[in-house]
Parts: sequence; C-alpha cells; structure tokens
Amino acid sequence: MSFRIQVSEPAELDADTIHAWIMITKITGKLLSVSDDYLTLAIDAFEYQVFIPEFARRQLQNRLGEEISLHTIDYLEGNPMQGRLVPRMIGFTGEIEREFFELFCSVDGVGVKKALRAMIRPVREVAAAIEDQDAKALAGLPGIGPAVAERIIAKLRRKVPKFALLVAGDEPRAAEVEQDLVSETYEVLRQLGHTESDARRLLDAALSAKKKYKDVQSLLETIYQQSHAS
Repeated sequence: MSFRIQVSEPAELDADTIHAWIMITKITGKLLSVSDDYLTLAIDAFEYQVFIPEFARRQLQNRLGEEISLHTIDYLEGNPMQGRLVPRMIGFTGEIEREFFELFCSVDGVGVKKALRAMIRPVREVAAAIEDQDAKALAGLPGIGPAVAERIIAKLRRKVPKFALLVAGDEPRAAEVEQDLVSETYEVLRQLGHTESDARRLLDAALSAKKKYKDVQSLLETIYQQSHAS
C-alpha cells in the first residue's frame, strides 16, 4: 500500500507549514525489500518507502524479514507554487548518521538528492576526508566535483571531527574486507564504465563469497571471474 498526502488548497499553505505536519523522526517495521535507492518497511496495514544512502543499503541488505528501526528525516519534493508536493522520507541506522547527512546537505550546491547519491562511503570516512581537506577524495564521490568538494571542506571542516571518530558498525558481510576497499573498488568499476546499479550488483555478488580480499585488484579479479562464469 502506498502512502500519500493530498493538500486541497496548496496555495494557502507554504512548504514549511506542510513539512511540520508530516515530520517523522523514527520509524520501526519489518524490512520487506531493499533496492538500489530505497527500502520498504511494513508497519501494520501500511508499507512505507524510505530512501537510503548507499552506505546504509549495505548495512541493511542482509536483514530482510527482520524488524528494524530507522532514524529519519523527511522533505517535500516538488514545486509548492504548482501545488505538486510529494512527501519523501530518508532513513539512517543511527542518529549521528542522520545528523551528518543534514550537515552535508547544508552545503551550497549539494542538497538532498545529490547527498543521497554521493554517500557511498560510511560517514566516518567522508568526515575524515573533510577534516583532512582531501578534496580529491570528496570530488570522487558520485555527483560531487572539485568545486563542490572545496565548498564542503570550507563549510564543514571544523564541524566534522566527532563524525570522523565514529567506530565502524557491525556490517553483515560474508567476505572479509574493509569498507574503504569496497568503496575504492566501487569507484574503479564506475570509472570502467559500469552503471551505479551494475557496480553495486557486481560488488554484492563478490562480497557474498567467503573470501579474503587484500586489495582492490583481488576483489576486481573475483568480480570479473564471477561475471565471466555467469
């Protein structure tokens, strides 16, 4: 069942007023499905679509059928002047991840959609890159170029130390591999011409194997061996 909100007279309501009506900060339900960009939660008679960044997808993709809780933010997508506003919800496994995402979105030229696409690395890694003023690493995130990377550093460098100190969570994965290695391999696959969804699919298949990966090359070898075998 889909969830919709209709406003009969949008011209009399501004976006901030409507946003206050639909604010949800936490949601708990049974995880029904996980796609590239969102997951579906079942709560009583309703099914809710919750958008998630890539790093959260990796944490949750092996928990189908379980009850999970997400710390959420919501926003309205569309043009209030045209009366076409669609409520969207974004979920995170922890409050501090949600806090970082909102901070990241505050940078001029980023915004919610770009931030969702860019966050393929865990919060601690992105925060560390900002703190270290590593513009090259930030510019390599999907949708973030050199100019935006510099703006991110300029605005957030003094605000991210606590996020850079985050301890890595228990991320379910059969293969023994560091998250930064996964991120680097993802970026290589994108550079080789794979789409975002195809790169995710290839990585997921390789990580489901019970292997140890010491570097990007060994992970890529498994990916292409599996690809040729299929």
